[in-house]
Amino acid sequence: MKNSSKKLILASASTGRSSVLKNAGVEFLQITSGVDEDALKLEAEKENLSPEKIAVRLAGAKARAVSLEKLDAFVIGADQVLQCEGSLFDKPRNAEEALAHLKIFQGTTHQLISSVALVFKGETRWVHTETATMTMRPLSDNTLERYLDACGPEVLESVGVYRLEGIGATLFEKIDGDYFTILGLPLLPLLACLRDEEIISD
Repeated sequence: MKNSSKKLILASASTGRSSVLKNAGVEFLQITSGVDEDALKLEAEKENLSPEKIAVRLAGAKARAVSLEKLDAFVIGADQVLQCEGSLFDKPRNAEEALAHLKIFQGTTHQLISSVALVFKGETRWVHTETATMTMRPLSDNTLERYLDACGPEVLESVGVYRLEGIGATLFEKIDGDYFTILGLPLLPLLACLRDEEIISD
């Protein structure tokens, strides 16, 4: 894969998303958007937006915020929303909250909605959203506590409190959906978009 002379930025602090792009051979800069995600989510929930529309709004907002500062670059924005039994969940703020979330997720099925947008000069050129359905095994509190101890603080970067590429996979009995969508970046549609925009080539 070759990158063209067109500049590409990932508007995210996520190590998971940057790893997905790097492993695919895509060259890019990484800049955090600085968008107030909590405020945007509250506003979206007041408007009774669906989880899919919330993910689209946040992905676009992150990309536009960076794009307006970097007008010469194409900017990727991404967001992931987790819905479990009708409730939306944010990334846990600490280990106690992570454990509380896992106690809710265990023995149930939840959805991960991942949206990715490409923005140039503040205008959205493309957006794509996919959903993965995750069924977690019934797990005891002791098992969940040992899991969190083994994962360390990096697991707090994940809205679902798991890294599927690591021991997080052991929590599940069934998964329906694209692997990269679960990681928070629907990669194959994004690569197709980058080829269409002649940002990358074979």
